[in-house]
Order: sequence, then C-alpha cells, then structure tokens
Amino acid sequence: ALALGGGFLLAAWRWLRGAARAAGAGTSMRGKTVIITGANSGLGRAAATELLRMRARVIMGCRDRARAERAAREIRAELGERGEAEGEGGELVVRELDLASLRSVRAFCHRVLQEEPRLDVLINNAGVFQCPYMKTEDGFEMQFGVNHLGHFLLTNLLLGLLKNSAPSRIVVVSSKLYKYGEINFEDLNSEISYNKSFCYSRSKLANILFARELARRLEGTGVTVNSLHPGIVRTNLGRYVNIPLLAKPLFNLVSWAFFKTPLEGAQTSIYLASSPDVEGVSGKYFGDCKEEELLPKAMDDSIARKLWDISEVMVGLLK
Repeated sequence: ALALGGGFLLAAWRWLRGAARAAGAGTSMRGKTVIITGANSGLGRAAATELLRMRARVIMGCRDRARAERAAREIRAELGERGEAEGEGGELVVRELDLASLRSVRAFCHRVLQEEPRLDVLINNAGVFQCPYMKTEDGFEMQFGVNHLGHFLLTNLLLGLLKNSAPSRIVVVSSKLYKYGEINFEDLNSEISYNKSFCYSRSKLANILFARELARRLEGTGVTVNSLHPGIVRTNLGRYVNIPLLAKPLFNLVSWAFFKTPLEGAQTSIYLASSPDVEGVSGKYFGDCKEEELLPKAMDDSIARKLWDISEVMVGLLK
C-alpha cells in the first residue's frame, strides 16, 4: 500500500510539474535561424523540437550525422502528427559538427558562413560528462576540449554573422557543478593530474567565464550572451557514470521521480533563445528561467580575460 501510494503521489507530482512547465509556450521564431550543438539527443533535441515548433529554421550541429538524421526524421514525424511539421517558416537542417576536432569546427563554420544569410541564435549545448581520461583530435583533455574550447572556437568564428544579424543571442549551457571547479592555468590539459568530476566542473566554470567575458566584449553590438544551468536531467550525458547493477532499479525510480525530463531541462535554453523578457539582457546566469547569483570565482573578470587569451592561442585564433 505504501509503495502504491508513494508511486501515485510521485506520478501526480510529475504531472503537475509538466503541466506548469507547458504554461509558458506560444512565442514565434518565424524568420529566425538557430544553431544548436548536440541537438540529436537530450536537451539539444528537446530545444530543437520546441524551436522548430515555434517556426524557427533550426540547424542541428551533431558529431554523428546518421544519428542526427534519424533524430531529425523523428522530430518531423512527431510534429507532423500534430500538424506542426516543417512549413510556414519552420525548417530542420542537419550539419556535421565534431567539437572534439577544431578542423571539424572550422569546416562547419565555413559552410554556415557560405550558406546562411543570418544567424539569430547560437545555443552551445553539446557536452561530455565525467569521461575517462582521453584527448581530442588536437590533443586537449576531452571535457575541457569539447565543453569549452570547441564552443569557444565555434562562437568566435560565427561572431561576424551574429553581429550582422543583430539583435541576436548566444546561449551557453553550463551546470551548477561549476561550483566544484577551479581554473588551474598550470594544468589546463590535465597532464599532471586528472579527476573526471573536477575536470567536468572546471569546463562548466570555463563556460560561465567565457560567457561573461564575451558579453563584455559584445557590449553595444546587439548580440547578447547568457549562461544557464538546466538542473538534473535524465539524458545520455551520464553514459560514463557506472551504477552497480543491483542499484540500477532504485536509480531508475529516483531519476524518473526527481530528475527533469529533457524537455523540462531545456526550458531555460528555449527561454533565453526566444523570450522577449530577456531582450537586451546579457552577461547573466539563469536557472529555471530566472536569473541566479554566481559564486565569486565565476565572476572574476581577471580570470575570465586570462582564460580568453589562453583559449585564443589554444584553438589557433592567435599565434
């Protein structure tokens, strides 16, 4: 009886939470072009679906083209069943983008600049979470390389198009786990020591510092930059996290009851990409569609500038 009652209460709580989330829908993105990295699953896919529903032209930047094409077909079918498929302004486009390869980032941006007359929103969403020590194609520690450096180069190469399309927006998906990270300039590549949890937190702190410094540099251009944390979300981001076999049923129950769905987790990204409420707002940090305070280490402008300067050299923007 206790189990059934508890299950009923959890189901009711989840239903009420989902109903409340849906209350803010209705914004139109007709005529706007949006790039979302990592858009074939999880938060990125949820954001792509909702922005397409709003009639945006959505470019899915994904490492695995086959998986991305499959996701795009499924999204079109899902919206098509409700009479909301592409048409009347909405369009879904797949482009190959591997953030673990600076060559791939440059090729992606070259194609975008050749083919797209405008870019209204860039959502830096893709990420790697607590993976074993490995390196990107260019020799960077994977989490720092993908979560920070890949997006750093991508954003810088697209800045001209974003400025020409102003007012435009850049949305950076970070994490509350930034609180446990530190920017160690003596070992950014984790060659002296590596802790997968610490390195993830460091990359998310780097995301916030990057967004803060970029917002400062873009003052007066009409391009805004904001970072966010999506909360604890049920996605495949945790594929490197090992859960004992006997604990999996309990973990699955807890995650179903208390973790956000990808659509719930994507709400702040969608809000920052589309809401008139944040028109002109820049350099801020959001959670659950509300501005939140940051720890002092995430607001250290001297660290943000130093990280920017080093990142420019690491990705080859400066020799």
